[in-house]
Amino acid sequence: MFGIGGAELLVIFLFALLFIGPKKLPELARGLGKGIREFQKAKDDLFDQVNASADEQKKSQNSSNDDATSEVIAESSDNKKPSDDSNA
Repeated sequence: MFGIGGAELLVIFLFALLFIGPKKLPELARGLGKGIREFQKAKDDLFDQVNASADEQKKSQNSSNDDATSEVIAESSDNKKPSDDSNA
């Protein structure tokens, strides 16, 4: 977790206990947990929006490519002329 081991976490907890006090520590931990949850939710929402936008761009690009391919095929078939094989 964040590159912090068990011993480091214990030291951080002890410093927090000394500086904040045992009465305020649970309130601070709740607030910190709530803040982390809100941050995670905002991050997930942002990723969802970016992915949705990327999917929309892909669909638009694929549609454009399909339209262009259809136009090229239609033009090439229109430009084909029947060959004169009447060498008799």
